[in-house]
Amino acid sequence: MTMPDSTKPRLTHAHLIELLRQMLRIRRFEEKCVELYSAEKIRGFLHVYIGEEAVAVGVMQSLAPGDAAVATYREHGHALARGVAMGPLMAEMYGKKEGCSRGRGGSMHVFDAATRFYGGNAIVGGGLPLAIGLALADKMRGRENITACFFGEGAVAEGEFHESLNLAALWQLPVLFICENNLYAMGTALALSESETDIHAKAQSYRIPSEAVDGMDVIAVEAAARRAVAAIRAGGGPRFLECRTYRFRAHSMFDAELYRDKAEVEVWKKRGPILRFTEWLKSNGMLHDTEVTGIEAEVSAEVDSAVVFAEAGNWEPVEDLTRYVLAEKRA
Repeated sequence: MTMPDSTKPRLTHAHLIELLRQMLRIRRFEEKCVELYSAEKIRGFLHVYIGEEAVAVGVMQSLAPGDAAVATYREHGHALARGVAMGPLMAEMYGKKEGCSRGRGGSMHVFDAATRFYGGNAIVGGGLPLAIGLALADKMRGRENITACFFGEGAVAEGEFHESLNLAALWQLPVLFICENNLYAMGTALALSESETDIHAKAQSYRIPSEAVDGMDVIAVEAAARRAVAAIRAGGGPRFLECRTYRFRAHSMFDAELYRDKAEVEVWKKRGPILRFTEWLKSNGMLHDTEVTGIEAEVSAEVDSAVVFAEAGNWEPVEDLTRYVLAEKRA
């Protein structure tokens, strides 16, 4: 990751191919996770990001190494896009101590200090106050960092959402709020839970400049994120993006998915971020079949290597169960 030098996406061939590669890394990693979950290699809860890859990949292009990122329990894609290594991430899914959270976080609590990736949060809306604290710390210490906070539209119904937006606006904190609006908070359609379904209008009520973005278009997301980040770095206070997207799979592996028609899912799949971007690249002569084959092979090898790394990992001994949980008694 490098500091962006423009508020516009870099439409070079190399950059466009990298966007595709990053989205494919997320897709193939999570498809493997679904397979491993079915084989009981991964236990507990699993919420995959399949269909929403353009949001994480697009937004991360605007961030610098010193910036922080806070996500939800559907965060594997954000972690990979932020630069968390796939091997330790897969080991974390397994619960092995070689995982990025030493196997103590699992799927929903991915953490990586080196990339300033602060989760992974199982509580709906729980990451919003954390983002406020991180941004406040950076501002008080005179650092030019920003905090990107990802959350779903379900979090908009929580008190933390309103409290956090109010404080961010009141204190003019360097926060980029990204609402990943996939239309269903678990199994509840947006129109059944919110009287105002135009999410970014809620941010405007706190006097936070906001924008609605096609979350299935990685270029549109990157462009909006770069504009927002540039404004924040210039001292303009917080910004808000509502990325309108869709998850192709159920809320979690335990979800019977009885709340939406299969036909609706199929319609959205035709607008899928990877399919749509690939077709656009090909139609503009910027991608050839041989390149796609090469990228797929590279990603497949990376996923296979991550599985080997996780399988070879170690379980933390039972006697270490209270480490990092209880404070050690000092003499």
